[in-house]
Amino acid sequence: MTHPTSNTEVEFARIVQALRRTPKVTLGGSKKGFGSAALCVGGRIFAMVTSKGTFVVKLPKARVDGVVASGAGQRFDPGHGRVMKEWLVVESAPAGWLPLAREALAFVGAKK
Repeated sequence: MTHPTSNTEVEFARIVQALRRTPKVTLGGSKKGFGSAALCVGGRIFAMVTSKGTFVVKLPKARVDGVVASGAGQRFDPGHGRVMKEWLVVESAPAGWLPLAREALAFVGAKK
């Protein structure tokens, strides 16, 4: 993702820039395919832009449920028809993405 082309990619590049200096945060790493351009902490994905150009974060199920109920997002389906309970497609304005990415970083970074 060296040359962002969509608004989503531009906003994600800003998030990457803001979070890359955080200990254990990397961009993709050695992954190929799914997650190759995702933000990871300790090798685990916490935020990404999908091939369809949507911004996705990993949050606790209850938090995802709340955001979905508010209408600001929907559960993520990676394409095999099985909705992921801790993954959220963010539909809010990009101004709210960095706080959600930080929240996802804290959530995934705290998991062992």
